[in-house]
Amino acid sequence: MLPFISDAAGAVPVTPVAAGELPACLGGLDAPARRWTETTGFTAEPGQVALLPDAEGGLTRVLVGWRPAEPLWALASLPDTLPERGYALDVAPDAATALALGWALGGYRFTRYKARKKGWAKLVWPGAADRGLVERLAEGIFLARDLINTPAEDMGPAELAAAAETLAGRHGADCRLIVGAALLEQNYPTIHMVGRASTAARAPRLVDLTWGDPGAPKVTLVGKGVCFDTGGLDLKPGGGMRLMKKDMGGAATMLGLAHAIMAAGLPVRLRVLIPAVENSVSADAMRPLDIVKTRKGLTVEIGNTDAEGRLILCDALAEADGENPALLLDFATLTGAARVALGPDLPALFANDDSLAADFLRAGTGQADPLWRLPLWAGYRDMYKSPIADLNNVSESGFAGAIQAALYLQEFVSPGTRWAHVDTFAWNQKSRPGRPEGGEALALRAAYALIAERFGQ
Repeated sequence: MLPFISDAAGAVPVTPVAAGELPACLGGLDAPARRWTETTGFTAEPGQVALLPDAEGGLTRVLVGWRPAEPLWALASLPDTLPERGYALDVAPDAATALALGWALGGYRFTRYKARKKGWAKLVWPGAADRGLVERLAEGIFLARDLINTPAEDMGPAELAAAAETLAGRHGADCRLIVGAALLEQNYPTIHMVGRASTAARAPRLVDLTWGDPGAPKVTLVGKGVCFDTGGLDLKPGGGMRLMKKDMGGAATMLGLAHAIMAAGLPVRLRVLIPAVENSVSADAMRPLDIVKTRKGLTVEIGNTDAEGRLILCDALAEADGENPALLLDFATLTGAARVALGPDLPALFANDDSLAADFLRAGTGQADPLWRLPLWAGYRDMYKSPIADLNNVSESGFAGAIQAALYLQEFVSPGTRWAHVDTFAWNQKSRPGRPEGGEALALRAAYALIAERFGQ
């Protein structure tokens, strides 16, 4: 339930104020309110809030500092911090949608295991806001956050697949699952190889969701669905394993994005492919220097069992590429190297098409959901060569890890397919307005804007 109401009766006005507008704002207040504002030190710094009382001590208005050029997060702290009642936005219409979306995102908490003790402050839907856009983006982001935040005990391959089936049922989409040994029978050997060490109840599987007019432009989303990553026999240390419940963050983001696309009714034929596995340790685990023949026919030597994400993605990408989509996107929590280069908040973007990359970056900037492009530098391809297989899944070099991983994935995409790969962290390390600590659907809003611009009506 989003923190909004439709009835404006009794709603308290919320007035965003930029620093340069403060004198005019103060001039419009009565003398007691002006003195109160000045006494409490309100200077209209972004995020700063002033609660103005009436003569009886009730709340008569809320002032909040903001930058008009950056509206998204201006109100995001208010649903959690204001008294529980209704509020109405007092702002220019051109910012209404962004402010409403920020308010919506400020109303998220993960409550599956710990109930929230208080309710939310609720905003009257701004008349100038695109309510449908706010709802579908917020719902998609909340879906992704909930999936990422759920511990692996309750979010294994079967549960991730069930979430996709539930989403498909909601939107009238088709959803097919290929599970366990059937992956070998239908030629998805790398997905099976990575996930085979887990228990039968947590067997590897491929989720294949399709929706929309078969004759419409094909948009295919691929998401890394490693529900927990021990590292396999190349076992991670405890610190490196701690956050591995989020290693299915790419898949979760793709499901959230798929919801937004289907809820909008965009004129595309959507396909979502999610290889869902658990990278475990057992007698059946893949071993270093094993060789697997991929769906595309290329052989891959396993240089490190902890580079499992690119293995499951390569079979899914080969399947996606086989039907020549108009756009192919994959999201994955793929490399620590991308985080070293760009930090936790800025996903790395790789693309084999300059216009696609430019459009994606522009969409991210416009949605306050930025990415940063890194190169598919062909000169590094030799870093992951193998003397006895077509490819190695890692390089012995410690350099350019994110680029090497992207180059590996590119081997499974035809040059004529417009493809972009996003290496994301999928996690907020600290809480900020609208972005609580925990799972995050980084670049979802950017990807939706990209697809809506390219294929929307």
